[in-house]
Amino acid sequence: MLVEPETIQKAQSGDDEAFGEIIRVYRKRILGTVYRMISRGDDVEDVGQEVFVRLYDSIGQLRTPQVFEPWLYRLTVNACYDYLRRKRREIDIRMADLSEEQVVAIDAALSGRRAIEDSQKQGAKELLEVVLGRVSEEDRLLLVLKEIEGLSLKELSTVYKVNTNVLKVRLFRARKRALKAYEKIAEEASQRLARTEGDSHDSQA
Repeated sequence: MLVEPETIQKAQSGDDEAFGEIIRVYRKRILGTVYRMISRGDDVEDVGQEVFVRLYDSIGQLRTPQVFEPWLYRLTVNACYDYLRRKRREIDIRMADLSEEQVVAIDAALSGRRAIEDSQKQGAKELLEVVLGRVSEEDRLLLVLKEIEGLSLKELSTVYKVNTNVLKVRLFRARKRALKAYEKIAEEASQRLARTEGDSHDSQA
């Protein structure tokens, strides 16, 4: 744990200086987690702020400081879920007001942009972000906490409130779906490369 249990206990007793120390220690880590979960850089600060507001309002309910970190990750997961649900509703409302032609045009533009962005991404970190963007929100959150944040199965069981056997099954399935997403990305990249080479050959003929 990154802070002493005594610091958490002081924060629970209303010590603002202790609570400020918790924010200082965990802020960068939580913002990084939020970024990987929502994949929208512009809103990371807002969601991170929401996490710490929820922490301030509910830290007195924490029964033992020893489970503070998984409990904090649970708050983070919930804040990200709420954000993603709000965004989904906003998109649904805006899309409902568009004509069929506008929807088709937007979809085509987004598909083209994603293809360009994918082709420009390099390195393991960028590829991981692309893969996580292709899986469900539930899979992405679980994989971020386990594979990137490094939470143990025991810590995850506290976050998700299920036993470790259930988590093992969820992780297995999430990893399997992520592998399929990676294979799909690789296939798309191969097809783009083949088209590019074909166009180049045609232009030289």
